Parts: sequence; structure tokens; C-alpha cells
Amino acid sequence: MINRIMLNNTSYHGAGAIGEIPGEVKARGYKKALVCTDPDLIRFNVAQKVTDLLDKAGLAYTIFSEIKANPTIENVQAGVKAFHEAGSDYLIGIGGGSAMDTAKAIGIIAANPDFSDVRSLEGAAATQRASRPIIAVPTTAGTAAEVTINYVITDTERKRKFVCVDPHDMPVIAVVDPDMMSTMPKSLTAATGMDALTHAIEGYITKGAWEMTDMFHLEAIRIISGALRAAVANDPQGRAEMALGQYIAGMGFSNVGLGVAHSMAHCLGAVYDTPHGVACAMMLPIVMAYNAEFTGSKYREIARAMGVAGVDDMTPAEYRSAAVEAVRQLSQDVGIPTKLDKIKEEDLDYLCESACADACCPGNPRDTNPAELRELYRQLM
Repeated sequence: MINRIMLNNTSYHGAGAIGEIPGEVKARGYKKALVCTDPDLIRFNVAQKVTDLLDKAGLAYTIFSEIKANPTIENVQAGVKAFHEAGSDYLIGIGGGSAMDTAKAIGIIAANPDFSDVRSLEGAAATQRASRPIIAVPTTAGTAAEVTINYVITDTERKRKFVCVDPHDMPVIAVVDPDMMSTMPKSLTAATGMDALTHAIEGYITKGAWEMTDMFHLEAIRIISGALRAAVANDPQGRAEMALGQYIAGMGFSNVGLGVAHSMAHCLGAVYDTPHGVACAMMLPIVMAYNAEFTGSKYREIARAMGVAGVDDMTPAEYRSAAVEAVRQLSQDVGIPTKLDKIKEEDLDYLCESACADACCPGNPRDTNPAELRELYRQLM
């Protein structure tokens, strides 16, 4: 079997890492950036930390901030127009997954105009050319969009999210600076951190997992489970560790896929606008319990990585239960809700069919169907 690993050309890690951006831009000969970010990061002067560096270095840019929390087809279309009108030749994505996913879609379409119908990018689109160069600067510790070949766009007309998987969209440079994450409120820190844990756990148990990605995912589980509570309390060390842990999770899952916790979360985001990290956190322990008997001894190693004692003396049923409970307890400790009152019985058919059609579903270790997913969704009601 042949396995593939794709990562950034260059990544920077650590406090103050954004200071490397101007030098990289000049060394690569880029001329003008389209800075993709969201309105809140403009309002709270977070994006300004990067644009101030561009200004000081005399580097040209235009800001595009028409990006929603769950970026839409319309956001992407507006961004492509802004990219061309600005005369940009590269992008800087500053934000969480929304800003970076939007930058990826813009960069792909700008380089591959045959795919200007955003829906045509769903799944593994056969694009021919690499995205316009992207420098990705995350402001949340969760999505790892800066090191993945995936992005997610919301189709508001059809009330669905679709996943795009394209090796051509990988950001050329990732700048993972925990100082850019210091203004995240507790709720966002918790949600994005649980998204990162979901990446690590689903990537570890997915059908495509192999030795190298297992190494990434187990280390990510260890770091995230040990750091998230401190990060939510705004401890600087906790934030720094989360910045690293979520990136390592991205190194893994981008190359092997995810599972139905993500498929189901995508549907909750599309139908109810549930924040992605919250949806993942709510689904993760439910889906872990559902998958448990199809994961061999991997839950033992998940439990060990999360600090559960005595796993080697446990039966498979015991260590599987311990792993699920460790995840559930972490989610509870950081304030993630366990119920979603918005879910309606009449929506379940659509939710379950959409989740089964989602690009993450085939990687789940247990083959599934709409009837079984219906019972999982009902646990949130």
C-alpha cells in the first residue's frame, strides 16, 4: 500500500512567529496580498498585528473581510472578485478555519477559473494548477486549516456544507503564533480545542490511518488533552501547547481523513449554524461509543494519551469506556453543552442522509447508514 504525506513548504511556530512574514514575502517575490480575515478580527485589531508588519515593510495588500463564521459560496465568489480587482498575486489568511478555508477556495478558483462554480470544488475536484500562494496565520487553536488539504464551504441555498479535498490548496507557508490566539474568548478556545481533539481521535481511528499518522495523532491527543483546560483559563503555556497540538493533528488527519463525528457536525453547522467546534465536541463521545468495537486496541492508546491510569490492566470494554469517558469529561470541563435543542424530529431524515453523503463519512472505522446515525443524533435532543 502506498501512503502519502503532504505538508506546508515552510511553517513557523512560536510566539512572535508572524515577524517572519515580510521576509518570506520578499524572498518569494510576491507583490500584493489579498488579506482574508473576518470582521471581528478587524474590529479587535488582531489582523492589524500582521498588516502593521506589511506596512512597515512597504508591502502592498488589500483587505477582504466579507467572511462568515461558516463561509458561504457567496463569500468565496466575492473574494475571487476582490482578488482580481485588487491585482493580487497571493493571499494571507488570518483567522480560524473560516478565513483560511475562504482563502483556499479563492486561491484555487483564481488559479483554476474552470472551477468558478464553487459547488464544482466539492470532493476531490480535478483541479490542474496549484492555488495562488497562501500564507496561513491561524488565530484559533483547532481547525489546523493552515496545514491541511481540506476546506469546507456552506451552501446556504441547499442548507448543506460540502468538503473539498484538494492537494493544490495547501498553504505554502503556515505561521502558527500563539500570540495571535491570545484574544480568543473561553468559549471559542474550548470549541476549537475540542475540534482539534476530534481531528486527532478521528484521524487515529480512521480506515486510512497508518504508522506515521498514528504517531502524529497520539502526540496531538496527549498535548491537547493536557493543555486545553489551561488554555481555556487563558494560561499562556496552555495556549502555546494548544497551538502546537492542533497543528500536529492537522499533519495527520489531512493525509488520512476523518469520520462521522465530522460528517454529522458539518450537517449541524449547515442546518442550524452550530459552531463547528461545538458540534464536533458534542458528537465526539457519542460517535466514539458507537465506533468502539471496530477500533481494535486503539482506544487503550487514546486513554493512555489522555492520562488514564492502569489501561494495561483493563479489558477492551473497560479501556474503550475509559477513553470515551475521558473525552466526555474534558468536554464538560471546558463548558461544551451536551444537548442541542434546535434539532427537530422532522429534520432527522435530511441530517442523516446528508451526513452519509459527506466526504468524511467513508473514513469512519464502522460502516454506517442513515438509520444508525438517526439514533446518534437523537442523543443530542
